[in-house]
Amino acid sequence: MDDQTTTELVDAARAGDAEAWNHLVRRFLPLVRGVINRVRLSPADAADVNQTVWLRLVEHLDDLRDPRALPGWLATTARREALRAIDAKRRVSPVDPQEGGMERIASIGEIDDLVLAAERAQAVRDGLAELPAQRRRLLELLVAEPPLTYDEISRTLGIPIGSIGPTRARALGQLRNTRAMRAWSGDTDAAAAAGGDDSHAHLR
Repeated sequence: MDDQTTTELVDAARAGDAEAWNHLVRRFLPLVRGVINRVRLSPADAADVNQTVWLRLVEHLDDLRDPRALPGWLATTARREALRAIDAKRRVSPVDPQEGGMERIASIGEIDDLVLAAERAQAVRDGLAELPAQRRRLLELLVAEPPLTYDEISRTLGIPIGSIGPTRARALGQLRNTRAMRAWSGDTDAAAAAGGDDSHAHLR
């Protein structure tokens, strides 16, 4: 199920597929936690906010018009619920600003950056799923942690060391032209022409 797009997972979850729902949670939990962590809540409050975000998604999953907008919806909801938690906390426990206890609120720009990073990472994962297995595996090995040597990659894939570089270049070009990456960029011409050796840095 790792190679399913967000749209496919949302549709399956709407139809009652528990596995699809669980996969959605695993896929976007880092994004939700990232937004919550930008608000200095106690671990207990942060856990409550996280749970509330997913409950809100259960309530509104059928109302989501475009499943591709899910990352933004989750980030916005996480920020809103975190602000509510802070507001409730202040009503019962006033904080003296001079004591340095005021929570830092995530800015809209920070949340936008988180959403953008999550969307790009997901587009890369979806794009990898479109590649031939050998090329997908090569790109995955090139960004493995801990890093692998070309000799190790050569032995794993059964290909000559000298072919790794050229194959990597072709695989990255093919990745940039996948349906998922073109949809993410919103510009098929730009996606096809995009270059840069840092493309594989987002494969983790």
